[in-house]
Amino acid sequence: MSESLTSRLSGFHKLSMVERHEKLSQMLGLDEMDLAQLQGISALQPGLANKMIENAVGTFSLPLGLGLNLQINGRDYLVPMAVEEPSVVAAVSFASKIVREAGGFTAEADEPIMLGQVQLTRYGDPTEATKRIVAAKEAILALANSFHPSMVKRGGGCKDIEVRVLPAPEGPRGEPLLVLHLIIDTQEAMGANLINTMAEGVAPLLEQLTGGKVFLRILSNLADRRLARATCRIPVELLADFDMPGESIAEGIYQASRFALADPYRAATHNKGIMNGIDSAAIAAGQDWRAIEAGAHAFACRDGQYRPLSTWHVDDGHLVGRIELPMALGMVGGPIKIHPGVQVAMKILRVESAREMSMVFAAVGLAQNFAAVRALGSVGIQKGHMAMHARCVAVTAGARGDWVEKIAELLVTAGHVKVEKAREIIESLSESDFRAATGTDG
Repeated sequence: MSESLTSRLSGFHKLSMVERHEKLSQMLGLDEMDLAQLQGISALQPGLANKMIENAVGTFSLPLGLGLNLQINGRDYLVPMAVEEPSVVAAVSFASKIVREAGGFTAEADEPIMLGQVQLTRYGDPTEATKRIVAAKEAILALANSFHPSMVKRGGGCKDIEVRVLPAPEGPRGEPLLVLHLIIDTQEAMGANLINTMAEGVAPLLEQLTGGKVFLRILSNLADRRLARATCRIPVELLADFDMPGESIAEGIYQASRFALADPYRAATHNKGIMNGIDSAAIAAGQDWRAIEAGAHAFACRDGQYRPLSTWHVDDGHLVGRIELPMALGMVGGPIKIHPGVQVAMKILRVESAREMSMVFAAVGLAQNFAAVRALGSVGIQKGHMAMHARCVAVTAGARGDWVEKIAELLVTAGHVKVEKAREIIESLSESDFRAATGTDG
């Protein structure tokens, strides 16, 4: 990434879409094909979609926005975000602006270590079966790595094994579950396919060693050895807003964090807000967002109670936020090299490794969460959300062009953001204004 690139694009939201494209082209060197993709002219074609999934009947589009103002470890990032929900992109951009003024986010990510699981049954004595597997460790590693020699040459591959004996789920008299973990460095891949290949490949050897029967052979999406973390530290005076002092807003954010730590009902909504940002970025970048979601929620309840993925507290006049969650991402495989929209998104994101992308996504999640708890702990979530929702309502009612913003403002002022109310406003306009509002001039 160019060190001169800035994510602080003041007034970007006021530009027309054409002007935004011109700005991105100047900054990032996007070519005509890239711009055509953003404009929907050369979007994913049905023929290619037919090769990506089964029973394809067409394609489906989502709005693509840019998360602005993100500065992570001293570097700026523009983050493509594909999402239908109003306020998500705006929330990330606004929160990141505040964090930027405080010095930006600090982030880190673990090595790309994933687990493959092989389930053994009918193996006899679990202690004896475990001993046999552990004694054959080198043979198991060699066999697993034989399926992906190129990855081993790059420094990845199966690095170790673990054997776990789990209590029988049906009670103490049932056969304990014997599970082999393959501990795999997936390098720049998310790793699902290569892990599954290795797990399936070693199954016959495990059956031979134990005399047992293998059933499941698959990766685990609880990537708890592949965590990403992000933190921020904001002077409380930067939080002042809504005619409230920064100390009051910081207190509200802290109380929101305490609530989520204590109550899984609140923690679920707290984490949903985090995933609003992470999922949007993951979809735009062609990542397996379902795997990210599954891993995040499993990690959230690792100690027996579902808890928040982020926490906030006040320390020495600063609001301190921290997030930690599994982040299994890839720079290769899947739709990354196939989907034209993903290719453009990756040009905009400009990350050089899966670990770097993990750090960016973690910061996006923390920014999204900050924006949500900041509103919740002060004036409430609906004020900002309804302002964005009002735009969609105005468009649904028939408004177009500049009148979308005007009618949205009237809806918010009236405190009645409904399609029926928007139609009443449009009907109250003069005939010429009505034509302008609905785009029917001429």
